[in-house]
Amino acid sequence: MGWIGAIIAGLVAGLLARAIKPGSDPMGWIMTIVLGIVGALVGGLLANLVGIDADGGFTGLIFSVIGAIILLFLYEMIVSKRRA
Repeated sequence: MGWIGAIIAGLVAGLLARAIKPGSDPMGWIMTIVLGIVGALVGGLLANLVGIDADGGFTGLIFSVIGAIILLFLYEMIVSKRRA
């Protein structure tokens, strides 16, 4: 997948993760794309640990969204500690 494909896949995964996870996550488009791309990396690592081949396709998208949701929880924890 090229750079443009990775950005589009990251945007889709980031948007899905933000739609699934409840709560307010104030971040812009760029952070949503970064969230999705890094979430895809985390999701790929999780898929490898479980023993599932998640190289693209629907399975790859599912694991990308799972990874992005995990990152959203971590992001929320870091931001809430910073504000306190």
